[in-house]
Amino acid sequence: MKPPRASLFRTAAALATLALGAAAVPAVSQTARAATKTQAATAEAQWIDRATVVWKVEHTAATAEELRSADGGTLRLAPAALTDAQKAAYPHLADRPAYRLDPRDRDKAATALRGPLTAVQRAADDRDHVLHRTGVQIPGVLDDLYAERARRARLGPVFHGGRPTLSVWAPTAQNVSLDLDGRTVAMRRDPGSGVWSVTGSPDWRDKPYRYRVRVWAPSVGKTVTNEVTDPYSTALTADSARSLVTDLADPRLAPADWASLKKPKAVPLRDARIQELQIRDFSIADRTSAHPGQYLAFTDRGSDGMRHLTRLARSGTSYVHLLPAFDFGTVPERRSDQARPGCELAALPADSDQQQKCVAGTAGRDGYNWGYDPLHYTVPEGSYASDPDGPARTREFRQMVRGLAHAGLRTVMDVVYNHTVAAGQDDKSVLDRIVPGYYQRLLDDGSVATSTCCPGTAPEHAMMGKLVVDSIVTWAREYKVDGFRFDLMGHHPKANILAVRKALDALTPAKDGVDGKSIILYGEGWNFGEAADDARFVQATQRNMAGTGIATFSDRVRDAVRGGGPFDEDPRVQGFASGLFTDPNGSPANGGRDEQRARLLHAQDLIKVGLSGNLADYTFTDTGGRRVKGSEVDYNGSPAGYAAAPGDALAYADAHDNETLYDALAYKLPTTTSAADRARAQVVALATATLSQGPALSQAGTDLLRSKSLDRNSFDSGDWFNAIHWACEDGNGFGRGLPPAADNESKWAYAKPLLTSPAVRPGCSEITGASAAYRDLLRIRTTEKAFSQATAEGVQQALSFPLSGTGETPGVITMRLGALVVVFNATPSRQSQTVPALAGASYALHPVQAHGADATVRTSGYERATGTFTVPGRTVAVFTASGAVGR
Repeated sequence: MKPPRASLFRTAAALATLALGAAAVPAVSQTARAATKTQAATAEAQWIDRATVVWKVEHTAATAEELRSADGGTLRLAPAALTDAQKAAYPHLADRPAYRLDPRDRDKAATALRGPLTAVQRAADDRDHVLHRTGVQIPGVLDDLYAERARRARLGPVFHGGRPTLSVWAPTAQNVSLDLDGRTVAMRRDPGSGVWSVTGSPDWRDKPYRYRVRVWAPSVGKTVTNEVTDPYSTALTADSARSLVTDLADPRLAPADWASLKKPKAVPLRDARIQELQIRDFSIADRTSAHPGQYLAFTDRGSDGMRHLTRLARSGTSYVHLLPAFDFGTVPERRSDQARPGCELAALPADSDQQQKCVAGTAGRDGYNWGYDPLHYTVPEGSYASDPDGPARTREFRQMVRGLAHAGLRTVMDVVYNHTVAAGQDDKSVLDRIVPGYYQRLLDDGSVATSTCCPGTAPEHAMMGKLVVDSIVTWAREYKVDGFRFDLMGHHPKANILAVRKALDALTPAKDGVDGKSIILYGEGWNFGEAADDARFVQATQRNMAGTGIATFSDRVRDAVRGGGPFDEDPRVQGFASGLFTDPNGSPANGGRDEQRARLLHAQDLIKVGLSGNLADYTFTDTGGRRVKGSEVDYNGSPAGYAAAPGDALAYADAHDNETLYDALAYKLPTTTSAADRARAQVVALATATLSQGPALSQAGTDLLRSKSLDRNSFDSGDWFNAIHWACEDGNGFGRGLPPAADNESKWAYAKPLLTSPAVRPGCSEITGASAAYRDLLRIRTTEKAFSQATAEGVQQALSFPLSGTGETPGVITMRLGALVVVFNATPSRQSQTVPALAGASYALHPVQAHGADATVRTSGYERATGTFTVPGRTVAVFTASGAVGR
């Protein structure tokens, strides 16, 4: 059972031309499937507030409608119309028939909600003649009855004067008690909030506990008693078996100098340069690390991995973005329980299918998973700790944050509040076993939505939205996390993400030990599934988040630079950096010469919009000679430009989903392309994001030509395919066998000849050279103020593409930015670009490159008399006007 990421949604996404990219959607886990199958009985009536039920059955003079409760009681309904406010709150129900609860029956609501409920349409003159019967969805009425007070409750373990109070929201429960270290303790229900709580003595500290919840469970059609961990857990025993009564303010959980930890200076989101990194990938193959695969690997200052991160930080990288590090549900947390492949993997041929077969044999029981399968949102994952049983995970997560800070890096967490690993009565269902049918998003028939891969959550419901906000604030305040990346953010309401922003902004160094205003937020603003097109609420999508200061991943430049999209049957579809038109690979998927030329020029327009920060109103001349705005450039039927300001769109050429950049280029560049040229193409591709206005992200190891042996979805592919190799002598990961069949077998015919080709396997000179060239570009980006425009107006004034138009060179983009001129030459040959307006002006190669690591870029030239810039093939050269460095 390894749910996350990518397969299920890809076909639908391709049809919808969403081209998800930075994270497509996890495959449905066996657990999720099992939980969904238990939803046998439908629940088509929706009780949206204490007075209103929406149900698609139509009332007639011959019918009567009512709710029937477990004790045989009846709540009478009468036809009504939804108000404008109700329609706005429930747009997907706006056209449905509505019913008003008889005022005489409304005081029965709280009791009725604590047992089974049925909506019945019967013959008006015969109570026993039932015409329609269905279950009832209750999240709306629960919010109406309880949310106002419940929102103010402090849930989970809260300490006052050394005494803990444990609180859980369970308004539909018939009884809740506390199982504390093997003994049962009664809890008290607050009727106004639906919160059950109990206050204990100081000796409860660090004791294991679970809640024992007696509740009606629609998924199995009966009342059950669930023993379940705390959704607001602050600590756990191994494998998440029990919560612990832990106070995160306990000094024993803090590393030395934690209270006084000095973070690197915060940079605005528009200037963030981010390395996306999976904790286990980082160090599991690093022979110089004393703590391979653990949080503590980030405290090994002398390891190859930490030395490389430090070099990146000194060059301008500001954040490390950690793939999920909260408690997730698909890895045995004790190392002794983790299976390992039993094959001699290194002895097998580079193009063999045996490596992937062997890795797949233990994938369900090994120590590897990306972790997009949340179990407890606010506890560090135990498999990365030296001991998963108890407080080590808390202390060592903090040591990791401190280690990154000492290396000059701030910490971003990848958070996944849009789904859970399981729902219903599954053992790994937490939320749904406490308040069944509330936390998960339900479809019209009452089944749990799974468009995100797994049982979806409903942050539009008050208490799920509160959980998101409370969890984020805990990570920020108690763990000093500096930023958050929201997985599938478009499945959240925009209001929920703005509530997170507001809560963070309220954190101050004096009161909370952190400056919440400096914490950055970004996420995947993809638009799909049951929430698509604002069907249920205003979503946190690319378009809707513009102007909020919260960034969304932009897939526009990624596709233009790499070529094609994540769902192509033929992976050889080329783009700007991979040789489209200028170095064709012979694939019929690329079309004829004229088609390739037209596609390439359009890709260049997309890249120009990306270099502006994906601004909707940025105006330039496109390759057709037309004066256009960014929003008028087409991206698969959608506007290419959607941002209102620099910082609204996050640029990237690769991330953990889909093939690494090196692997994508391996497929797309002509097979005869040398390793040296492949390395140069990689740097060109990275430069389009690195040198853009707005934030940019790259996958850790991409500057080192990181490969996953062509695996497009490595969420469960183990260390063999995923580990980062920091020492160039160990290679870049290419040629470690055919990638796992589950997501790659259809591409094996293309992969097999590449995996044995010497031209595709880089050596140390290519690996270290690409990294050094990338770091030079980072230094330029972070030291030249022209790259950091604060407003759309500033970008419009500073940025231009002087050679854009009908005469533009295919494969070359010339960008003028203040006193800088940047030439992106993606072609395999040397190119000259004459800018008549600059004739007579004095330009020279930027000092960082003129004295930098790349000998090839140093052969770039400038002819003052004509304003001509000459740049070698597959090279990005930055020129600066005399005396203008750093302006």
